[in-house]
Amino acid sequence: MGIIAWLIIGGLAGWIAGNIMRGGGFGLLGNIGVGVVGAVVGGFLFSLLGLSSGGFIGSLVTAVVGAVVLLWIIAKVKKA
Repeated sequence: MGIIAWLIIGGLAGWIAGNIMRGGGFGLLGNIGVGVVGAVVGGFLFSLLGLSSGGFIGSLVTAVVGAVVLLWIIAKVKKA
């Protein structure tokens, strides 16, 4: 059940981050990819700040924050 939860949270987080950063999602696989990588980035950032998240909503918030940061970094690198 854990992998299914990762995919659901990743898909939702990628879609939300895509809408925040550029006004649209990235398709199902793109959303999942951005969301899962964003979850790793968000978990790293939250641990640096001493924050922890639990449950579905906490994991989703962590993944969305990480995905937004990831997309922001990608946008900055593309412009350079």
